[in-house]
Amino acid sequence: MVRRITVRPLSLLAVLCSVAFAQPFAWGSLSSAWAKPSGTLRLYTSQPDADAQKTVAAFREVYPEVSVEIFRSGTEEVISRFLLEAEKGSPQADVLLVADAPTFELLKARNLLESYCSPEAKAIAATYYDPDCHYFGTKILATVIVYNTAKAQPIDSWAALAQVPEGQLVMPSPTYSGAAAYNLGVITRTPGLGWEWYEALKKNKAVLVQGNGAVARNVASGEQSYGMVVDFLAIRSRNEGSPVEVVYPKEGVPLITEPVGIVKGTPNLEAAQAFVDFLLSQKGQEVAAGMGYMPLRQDVTPPKGFPALSELKILSVPATELAESREADKARFAKLFGE
Repeated sequence: MVRRITVRPLSLLAVLCSVAFAQPFAWGSLSSAWAKPSGTLRLYTSQPDADAQKTVAAFREVYPEVSVEIFRSGTEEVISRFLLEAEKGSPQADVLLVADAPTFELLKARNLLESYCSPEAKAIAATYYDPDCHYFGTKILATVIVYNTAKAQPIDSWAALAQVPEGQLVMPSPTYSGAAAYNLGVITRTPGLGWEWYEALKKNKAVLVQGNGAVARNVASGEQSYGMVVDFLAIRSRNEGSPVEVVYPKEGVPLITEPVGIVKGTPNLEAAQAFVDFLLSQKGQEVAAGMGYMPLRQDVTPPKGFPALSELKILSVPATELAESREADKARFAKLFGE
């Protein structure tokens, strides 16, 4: 015998209202009160491959009904692909997780991002996310000097890095790496460094590679003695036993936060919001810290080897200014280095 259960419209409305108004309205979507995200989530990211896989695996432990497809490359290539898709009216990403805030400012200006005020953002300092909730920083990454302790002498400044032996400095190209593009914008606007610093690197035959991972590997292997790299990779390499040491230059360090944002018009908004919430949550930040990243939340213990954030001298330029000049800066760099 089959039993049929009829849900009367008034009863269903009462249930929904009781969920919605049982407690005061908070940041974030009301749908999170009852939605169970499912379906496919398409993630475009510049995270290292292994880290992206670990991030997704941890997310799916919480949301097993969501399958995640990953496209991974350098920030500049990821965004170029995304913009081409958007121009054709069919962006293939639901969520973007790439290097820096200026990139997201460009996307925000083109109305390509959803505004979603994640409730988890309350645990993060407001300086690390967009006040209009179009993107949120997920971690702290400072660009530093790394050197091979078996081959090189320690130095303490960006100025000294421009004077190391010819061909012994390796750095990521800003035409591929979002972090490097951010560094370019900041350093060329820093008194005492500027474009003259990059011209000195060119004269000294600095070696360009695509991303920060290649920089860390080259210095660890001794192929080059010095590198310009995001700190977590250098610290991770040191913690794993490589003969490298990390220097936070005395002039200060550029700092990025690898923001996350939701693509405007995504067909799976619930899953996209859940992914943002997860990255900003205590559990998500613990996953990041476990991979060697400096977390943004104060209730998550940083991995060993990092200085306190309060100890860092930070070099910065407004993200909107960097966004406006980014393409011109990259073009000038490419001409200078013959890319």
